[in-house]
Amino acid sequence: MDASRTLVTGVEILNNPRLNKGTGFTEAERDALKLRGLVPPRVFTQEAQQQRILENYGRASSDIERYIFLTSLQDRNEKLFYRTILDHLDEMVPIIYTPTVGEACKQFDRIFRRSRGLYVTANDQGRVAEILGNWPERDVKVIVVTDGERILGLGDLGANGMGIPIGKLSLYTVCAGIDPKHCLPIMLDVGTENDDMLNDPLYLGLNQHRVRGDGYDALVEELILSIQDLYPDAIIQFEDFANRNAIRLLEKYRDRARCFNDDIQGTAAVSLAGVYSAARIQGVPITDQKLLFLGAGSAATGIADLLVAAMVKEGISADDARRRCWLVDSKGLVVKSRDGLQSHKIPYAHDHEFLPDLLAAVNGLRPTILIGVSGQSGAFTQPVLEAMANINERPVIFALSNPTSKAECTAEQAYRRTNGTAVFAGGSPFAPVEFDGRTFIPGQGNNTYIFPGVGLGVLATGADRITDDMFLAAARALADHVSESHLATGRIFPPLEEIRDVSAAVAAGVVNVARQQSAQAPTTPEQMRALMYVPDYSRSN
Repeated sequence: MDASRTLVTGVEILNNPRLNKGTGFTEAERDALKLRGLVPPRVFTQEAQQQRILENYGRASSDIERYIFLTSLQDRNEKLFYRTILDHLDEMVPIIYTPTVGEACKQFDRIFRRSRGLYVTANDQGRVAEILGNWPERDVKVIVVTDGERILGLGDLGANGMGIPIGKLSLYTVCAGIDPKHCLPIMLDVGTENDDMLNDPLYLGLNQHRVRGDGYDALVEELILSIQDLYPDAIIQFEDFANRNAIRLLEKYRDRARCFNDDIQGTAAVSLAGVYSAARIQGVPITDQKLLFLGAGSAATGIADLLVAAMVKEGISADDARRRCWLVDSKGLVVKSRDGLQSHKIPYAHDHEFLPDLLAAVNGLRPTILIGVSGQSGAFTQPVLEAMANINERPVIFALSNPTSKAECTAEQAYRRTNGTAVFAGGSPFAPVEFDGRTFIPGQGNNTYIFPGVGLGVLATGADRITDDMFLAAARALADHVSESHLATGRIFPPLEEIRDVSAAVAAGVVNVARQQSAQAPTTPEQMRALMYVPDYSRSN
């Protein structure tokens, strides 16, 4: 909203990050809005203001200091914040989200400056709607909610996990142009099992162990129903819930609410897009691939489920497709003969001799693609990577665990230990690697390529449910955006500076799936781009 179109004037405008332009207010605006004398006299363009921002940003000595600096900018001048991020995507997206957001969450109670979002706690049962009603915006369209139990690969960070929904919603705006006034981060604080936090006098969250069972479920139910009542158009994104809740909450609510789980479905779609691109490099169709996952939680089975759906669309049976997906968990290869398997692993428990570890599984199964979603730093050891290279002319290695400290291997390790033959993607960004006279540009299997565009497409259609077919379409649209020149450098995802074009294409793919629900919905990437929030002072959005 343009400040000149509101009744708010003076200091109220300067204290409202959505309206504040700081020294960017024109002479006419300063008179009309009673700002004369409240800001320094010289008028600066947004571009000139950005120069000052970049100069101060450059003085920061660490990524966490850069994160704090950008968060402070977001808290005082939203348009300048988003304009700066959009103009410096490669450099700044890793600061406002992965990998830096992991460190920010660990230190959240130390670096806390200004509250952003809503905290719904276990003590609020029976009054959740009242708390949601305290949010100042009525037209909420995207909600990201976490309970903080499995923040990235860092584990239970309790209320410190609020940094995740805040960061995710910033990416909705940066990548898909969702107006920030439509975004609501929610921390569902039911306690924590992190003893360091429980014993920390500065911890911001409930100082108690986690509520589980019926009490937990009742609070989630109340939250979902209250959101549907107060914000009926909102998309609900579940984020960083532990496996014990992630899968079952998605299954419980996916047919009752406009919701999805990014760790399951977003990760699956970006991984499928990477597989499509890697298959082009290999010259091997996806129906002939054999995939081995290190990690057997919701991310692994979510990727496997979507891969199976994609293979079925390519013409093979679901049973044959599942037999191309294998899991290794903390006990070894997931096979039918193992007792006590969790229900989500059973579809991928095949007839095979038990193999005790990842290296044995690689040698025994001879996979074409190795995917890490384990949170185990360095789990793709030199023998594992060398074995993949011995088996495959172009081994595909996806080390998807976040943050960087939890990655199964680095890009340099993948390239060097496969003698430059690996097709690599990480969950976090890695710098280009020089090896044997070649420059390799590692891909980043970042959900940022998927969830913002999915959200934009769902909002454009008014679809009341978010389906797996939408994520299939999103993966295909992302893969189609990867050019032959990208593949030639080993890049299996497009450059981040193309993210708004990618999100527009993803949104158009989602619309084509959901079109029957809204025949008037825009259907092309160009139409999707026209819907996007542009963070310029000259724009009234």
